[in-house]
Amino acid sequence: MTDILILQERIKVSVLIGESDFREFKSAIEGKPDSKKPRLAKKISEDIAEALVAFANTDGGEVIIGIEDDTTITGVPHSDDDIEMMLNAPFSHVYEGQELPLVYRLKTQINDKTILFFQVDKGISEIYQLRDGRVMRRNEKRQTVPADIKKLQFDKQEIKSREYDRQFVDGATVADLDINLLQSLADGFFKGYTVERYLQHLGLAQYASNGLRLTRAALLLFAKDIQRWHPRCQVRFIRISGNELLAGEKYNVVSDEFVQGNIYELIYKSWEQIRPYLALKTELSPQTSFEQKFSYPEDACKEALLNAIVHRDYSSEGRGIEVMIFNDRLEIKSPGALLSVITIKDLEALDNRHESRNAKIAYTLKVSKLMREMGEGIKRIFTLFEENHFQKPKLYSNTVWFTVTFFNKHKAG
Repeated sequence: MTDILILQERIKVSVLIGESDFREFKSAIEGKPDSKKPRLAKKISEDIAEALVAFANTDGGEVIIGIEDDTTITGVPHSDDDIEMMLNAPFSHVYEGQELPLVYRLKTQINDKTILFFQVDKGISEIYQLRDGRVMRRNEKRQTVPADIKKLQFDKQEIKSREYDRQFVDGATVADLDINLLQSLADGFFKGYTVERYLQHLGLAQYASNGLRLTRAALLLFAKDIQRWHPRCQVRFIRISGNELLAGEKYNVVSDEFVQGNIYELIYKSWEQIRPYLALKTELSPQTSFEQKFSYPEDACKEALLNAIVHRDYSSEGRGIEVMIFNDRLEIKSPGALLSVITIKDLEALDNRHESRNAKIAYTLKVSKLMREMGEGIKRIFTLFEENHFQKPKLYSNTVWFTVTFFNKHKAG
């Protein structure tokens, strides 16, 4: 129990890290620099509710009151009654009958300053609204913005897939994880952090009466023996001779291989597996050195693989990611339909729309810098194909798969 993450320590680390897609600071004071005064508690309560509803409708997150945008701790210089009003905002300012998926709401002290800390999980089964019926979400610019409730509905399978990575797994312990990988990530995140503290800070584990409990996300990301926890955490590579997959006597599969491992392993292994298939030819450059030419933009393929691994439906345990390499194209098929709040048209608009099915997995990879800002992946892929004069990629989703298709032909003209 000595490694239980003290929440106050966690908040201090959050302040040092600063605002992000999953964290927002709110000042409790206003006015000129030399004459600051407390903001109205009513207005702060509205801010708290808006931010928490937006986080619950997106990927979850935390709100800290008493911190400036530049991370200066100015505190909450309000009366006990005002502070109680603010702490009650997640209830009093949310639509009647709804209950936000709150993790924390509390008052604490940092550097002798009173601050208020709130954390909310990603909503699973419903869309959250403010007392007046408004729906809020976080956008790609880290802003809390209004949203249309009709566009945020999702079915039972989508609910199941969204909650999968946050579920706790009985019988799983830290000993089941790759400790060396975890410790290197913990050291890079915050010097002196233990593996247990790192897991808790990222929301991948939580202490209970019987010890540290691990989420499925922790196992998918770091398990030493991934097959024990998920039978299809893998990427299959199928090389086909021709432009169509044939059967019977005309069966034209040249090779059928797969790689498996936890998500960190899978990201690197799958790239090493696919890279030889992308090689087209070796040419002598104007600088008289040999250069490898590729049939598709390398970085786009890497981005598409990463997106498939991060955003696939892991609750679909009977399927893995499939990469099909034809003569004229490459298809990356990821288990799970496109989430209902995003359409193919939204993605093709390249406006950085994003929605994470696996919020804890996506957040962990973003913190460890394997992913960049949320919502940029598809835009980066399309931009790379445009810059290299290739045909535009094709996006497709049905009830089972989301597919990205790359064509190796250049645009006419």
